Amino acid sequence: MEKFAPTQLAEDWDNVGLLVGDRALPVERVMTCLTVTPETVEEAVQRRADLIVTHHPMPFRPMKRLTTDTIAEGLVWQLARAGISVYSPHTAFDSAEDGINQSLGKRLGVGELESLIPQENGALEIGAGRLGRLPEPQTLAQFVNSVKSELSIETVRVVDANDGSVERVAIACGSGGSFLGKAKARGCDTLVTGEATFHTCLEAQARGVSLVLLGHFASERFAVEILAELLGAAFESLEIWASTAERDPLSLM
Repeated sequence: MEKFAPTQLAEDWDNVGLLVGDRALPVERVMTCLTVTPETVEEAVQRRADLIVTHHPMPFRPMKRLTTDTIAEGLVWQLARAGISVYSPHTAFDSAEDGINQSLGKRLGVGELESLIPQENGALEIGAGRLGRLPEPQTLAQFVNSVKSELSIETVRVVDANDGSVERVAIACGSGGSFLGKAKARGCDTLVTGEATFHTCLEAQARGVSLVLLGHFASERFAVEILAELLGAAFESLEIWASTAERDPLSLM
């Protein structure tokens, strides 16, 4: 994991690396998931996983106690009792050379990809977010239809801020509204992200940058499936799978 998504790429506020567990324990069964939840923990326990590689850290914030009084504490307690370790790459995975944003850009047909916010060493292939160009300009409707097809999602939320034209695209998985200013500064007409606040949507409209909001789950979940495949190829003697119990908590009615 350190080779694939070096923890030095993580944001300063993040909590990455081995978060629960004993480094000396052997590992035979590994499950990847987007988030540690009651459902993914139950699956890991039932399938006797030794390690969970989760995109979102658990725990994320410091815990003063470890009881079952809160959901987060209870999940960590349950994992520890079952001897299941937890590793999270989070924003290091977002920013890695072949990380989530890079993979998302490729899936959406965006070429000439480079980091939206390069690392301090100036390397364009690593860093936060991505930007690039479509092979040819598209209408926003064409682009959105392609996005939905590629990610197998039924709907996206859209802010149309430039009369439906898409060519230079910024990408920021998860809650990427904070990348709006950088996307505008680097000449992007569209920002694809998971979710953004109402006021960020208003700001995007005022700045003339369209938003395509995939949903947090849809913008990242595919990547933990890819990660399971990559780990499986690297460690053929291990049983490695992406959680089958994990679901988007949001649905349409």
